Amino acid sequence: MHTSASYDYAVLRVVPRVDRQEFVNIGVIVLCRERRYLAARIHVDEARLRALWPQLDIDAVRRHADAVLLICAGEDAGGPIARLSQSERFHWLTSPRSTIMQTSPVHTGLCVETGELLERLYRGLVALIARF
Repeated sequence: MHTSASYDYAVLRVVPRVDRQEFVNIGVIVLCRERRYLAARIHVDEARLRALWPQLDIDAVRRHADAVLLICAGEDAGGPIARLSQSERFHWLTSPRSTIMQTSPVHTGLCVETGELLERLYRGLVALIARF
């Protein structure tokens, strides 16, 4: 029998003009301490971002998105932050900032399967939006 575990998640956003507070959701970051799970799923929709902000540096957005994936995975290429514990990495990634890459507030819930959870959150918060 599978038991429920608590998880935290945040939505990764591109905020090209912080003063306007407009953003596009590009990914989801999930932490489940009980299952020792930290992962992100990201999609940089270049056409959508360019339609809203033609001058946006898409390469910079991709580099930042790739760094999030490396940090979640604990890869050496993710730098010193990637060597922290999963919980510390999640909190570093989701800490409030006033830059082009931001996260939503952290939300919590219960899950049984973390892989399915990441996919469900991604479909509902990122992929669904990308279809319009």
